[in-house]
Amino acid sequence: MLRRTFMTTAALITLGTGAFAAAHSADKDIVDTAIEAGNFTTLVAAVEAAGLVDTLKGEGPFTVFAPTDEAFAALPEGTVEGLLQDPEALAKILTYHVVPGAVMAADLTDGMTAATVEGQDVTFTVGDTVMVNDATVSTADIAASNGVIHVIDSVILPPM
Repeated sequence: MLRRTFMTTAALITLGTGAFAAAHSADKDIVDTAIEAGNFTTLVAAVEAAGLVDTLKGEGPFTVFAPTDEAFAALPEGTVEGLLQDPEALAKILTYHVVPGAVMAADLTDGMTAATVEGQDVTFTVGDTVMVNDATVSTADIAASNGVIHVIDSVILPPM
């Protein structure tokens, strides 16, 4: 469930722009959209290793905060490899990047929270940039047939 504060949005990032958004059509599901983009190979491999492909190809709608390959590369050495060997821990982290429903950037307000599929909340900061927890949204509102993708610059981790 989304819980909104009633503050106005001061500024949003440029919505749905960039090569990824421009080249994308909403006839592909979230997984196929990520594969087509080419800069989510680690995310796609992680989704496969965690057994979440069928879920993210499902009816939805889902909102996915998708870390790029560079975001995964910025994790401490060995982290990705270790997670790929621990599907349960990997699934917990990946489902923390997914919110039920289609949440578009225009729906966000500063301080708003949303419950993730993992069960804990993420918090949005809306100002000169849009952030989900500590990750900056670099491209928003990438439509897929079963939801929406927002590209983020780092992997977000659920609180312990």
